[in-house]
Amino acid sequence: MTPGQAPGNGQAGTWRRLFHRDHRAPVIVLAGGVGLFATNTYVTTSLLPSAVAEIGGEKLYAWTMTVFVVSAVISSMLVSRSLERLGGRSSYLLGFGVFAVGTVITAAAPTMPVMLVGRCVQGLAAGLLAGLGFAVLRLVLPEQLWQRAVALMSAMWGVGNLLGPVIGGFFAQIGWWRGAFVFLAVGSVALAVLTLTSLPAAASRGESPGEGVPWLALVLLASAALLVSVASIESSPLLVAVLVVAASGVAAAFVIRERTTSGPRVLPESTYRGRSPLRWIYASIAVLTLASTIETFIPLFGQRLGGMSPLVAGFLGAAISWGWTVGSIASSNVDGDRGKKLVRVAGPLAVSAGFLGYGALQIAVPSGAIQAGWYLALFVSGCGIGMAMAHWLTAGLKVAAQPREAARVSAGMNTAQLIATAFGSALAGLLVALGGPSLLGSARVLSFGYAVIGVVAVGIAVREFTVARRFRAAPGTA
Repeated sequence: MTPGQAPGNGQAGTWRRLFHRDHRAPVIVLAGGVGLFATNTYVTTSLLPSAVAEIGGEKLYAWTMTVFVVSAVISSMLVSRSLERLGGRSSYLLGFGVFAVGTVITAAAPTMPVMLVGRCVQGLAAGLLAGLGFAVLRLVLPEQLWQRAVALMSAMWGVGNLLGPVIGGFFAQIGWWRGAFVFLAVGSVALAVLTLTSLPAAASRGESPGEGVPWLALVLLASAALLVSVASIESSPLLVAVLVVAASGVAAAFVIRERTTSGPRVLPESTYRGRSPLRWIYASIAVLTLASTIETFIPLFGQRLGGMSPLVAGFLGAAISWGWTVGSIASSNVDGDRGKKLVRVAGPLAVSAGFLGYGALQIAVPSGAIQAGWYLALFVSGCGIGMAMAHWLTAGLKVAAQPREAARVSAGMNTAQLIATAFGSALAGLLVALGGPSLLGSARVLSFGYAVIGVVAVGIAVREFTVARRFRAAPGTA
């Protein structure tokens, strides 16, 4: 029996089969790793106003996300090497263990710089955990279940966006924001225990590329994200412009290095060369992920503009997650090339429509009806992200047939999401700063600015459809 096979794997990939006893435990670990990453992200977002009120560091507000994600991007490069040397079980145990350590540091932080250290350690673990999900998926599940499993892992970002604000808002509401991180540490330990009995211990030699780490590319990538983050906390328009131009130049240097190097890359070589549609698949995943980073400031707007309590503002941030989860699960039933294309275009349109509505409803003294409109608009955007994301991730898994290339492609999808999150959190901070000094102006600029992302995603999708059709029609391709 080959890896990932189970009795009856020739049957259709249904939710019931995904959670059959042959697959249930590993599926929980794979989804749990992504869910832990996502929940931690949104827990921090929802309780950060309370944490800042106690330990200070408001000027470093956006950096809590940027530091976390930049370190996650770096560790995502270690997924294939970790699987090759340690195997799935030990890799997951390493990830859960390091995450628990970083979470404890964050929970005990007396100042914002110490919290940033904890967030950095958390990010190192989270990047590994999220990347392992897509890489191990191919080893423990039959292909018929990939669509459902990808939809589930995609939905976990939505679940995290639901649980994170609720958990963070609850602990902030009772005046013990540190308790939220204690809760996450306990969850990490519980998943580690389940890992011991559910994943294979053998290293996957021959399945992963075993290449080195592209340190120069990662330094360029991290530098670009950090430059945008610095721009988001500067008050001088001239300095902001200089920093953004510098970040664009460093990002361009990253792309040039990736295209021309003969050594290890952040993304697979076919992303930059040849007829493969992979570059457009990655671009779509990145843009949709970028759209989700608007939630970094939504609880803050809810508390400051709507007068909401931390818990209620947390639910406002969770509106995106509800939509994401509903859209991801519902769209997993869509089959056929035409239906999948329709979903991948309709999703970004819903993203733009929701953000436009949310921005239009930003007024000085919002009524209860207006605040209800905030929830609805964000829910619509979340649906758009979830319904399109699930199908883009599955499309990425099916691009490469060979195990070595498939490992690169799978890790690259996680890296694309992390890169987008790093730049998205910095971009959100920059737009908020540009809309200031009024918080109302910041909310409008951020919302309308992010509405443009959906339009960009539609253009990328249309381009991918054309490239993919030519790719399939080319001699020697399937």
